[in-house]
Amino acid sequence: MKKRKFWYVPFVLLCVASMAAFVQIPTSADNLDKLNSGDIAWMLTATGLVLLMTPGLSYFYGGMVSKKNVISTMLQSFIAMGVISVLWVIVGFSVAFGESIGGIIGNPMTYAFFRNVGAAPHALLSPTIPLLLFAMFQLKFAIITPALITGSFAERVRFSSYMLFVVLFSLFIYAPLAHMTWHPDGFLRKLGVLDFAGGTVVHMSAGFAALAGAVILGPRKSVLNKEKHQPANIPYVILGTGLLWFGWFGFNAGSALAANAIAVSAFATTNTASAAAALAWVFYDAMIGRKPSALGACVGAVVGLVAITPAAGYVSIGASIFIGTFASVLSNVAVSLKSRTSVDDTLDVFPCHGLGGLFGMLATGAFATRVGLIAGETATFLTHILASLLVMAFAFGGSWMLYKLTDLIIPMRVQEEQEIIGLDASQHGETTEGSNGFDHGPTNLAGKNVAMANTKNKSLIRSKPIC
Repeated sequence: MKKRKFWYVPFVLLCVASMAAFVQIPTSADNLDKLNSGDIAWMLTATGLVLLMTPGLSYFYGGMVSKKNVISTMLQSFIAMGVISVLWVIVGFSVAFGESIGGIIGNPMTYAFFRNVGAAPHALLSPTIPLLLFAMFQLKFAIITPALITGSFAERVRFSSYMLFVVLFSLFIYAPLAHMTWHPDGFLRKLGVLDFAGGTVVHMSAGFAALAGAVILGPRKSVLNKEKHQPANIPYVILGTGLLWFGWFGFNAGSALAANAIAVSAFATTNTASAAAALAWVFYDAMIGRKPSALGACVGAVVGLVAITPAAGYVSIGASIFIGTFASVLSNVAVSLKSRTSVDDTLDVFPCHGLGGLFGMLATGAFATRVGLIAGETATFLTHILASLLVMAFAFGGSWMLYKLTDLIIPMRVQEEQEIIGLDASQHGETTEGSNGFDHGPTNLAGKNVAMANTKNKSLIRSKPIC
């Protein structure tokens, strides 16, 4: 088996981090009397629910791609749980929630290797739960955000370059946005931005990064050849949607950071918006002459979940119906318009998450109880317009530069013959029909696995190892 030098770098870095983690400073155990057992129980549950969303996303995306790319697409979501979990402990949490530097980022050393992150609460971040639990809850958001982006460049991205991009995106896009929006001293938070669970931090950042990625990587060969796309497994999409919907209760209701009335309200608005959006997508499709589809209902439900995310704890249940319905129609129209352009956003991440998150942020400014536009206040709505413009520019422009940097280090797009064969075989030596004796390495792809994936092209990758 031919060794590939690139993989020495992440392996050595992981080993170094593992040894550095032995040097730990005992965490403070003060103020334990302020912990609330009910809040802790709920937040443990919510944290688990949010983590479940990432495997749910892998099914959601995996079912929509072509059959030869199911495993690679699902793995891109799954591997984020490993990459971001380690990165978050080493430095990610500190950059997102450490001592503020100009309201833009946190001090990387404040919580490096989870130093000072333990059972004690934090007066501002986690007043009734351990700071460690807060850090783990926030980790699940950090995991799913880069995973969302993968739908835009599915079926053509190199696995190694994707992993590098995930690290860069998390440190230079996600963590600063989390700090600016959710840290008590964050720039956007002080500006008056209301983002209950991640309209800007998660969905707009992922959506606009996805748009940049789709543009930079260019369209797939199948799109250029105008081949009809056939989703691999619609039941996977339905399963993924169910897991996402279920996990989203932790995503939104958990963002109350307590077992209280706000969590209950967020729970109710989340379910209602998703239900309305699923129906709106199906009804709109049928109204304009399309057949009501399972895929449409699933995508609509997810759009509703996206749009209600920033508003969940701030708006009424009635407002959540409006938000879900019109976000769904907006995304549906945007998907149709996007299909007429040359931009190949494989799984429509930008129309669903980018525009869905943007609509949700504007709707929060309009419908937020007591401070929204409907309540007669204009400040919050205008602030959300300004914040949305800033986030769009930051997420799109910053991600564009990170894609370019990643591509300089490791070319992001696979070779043409690898794309034709499919990423399952060419990147991972696996297919949905089983390994059939795979050696899980690129130098063995000229055997049965390539023949199974694409007999005509099995000779094309014999001499071209893949990073």
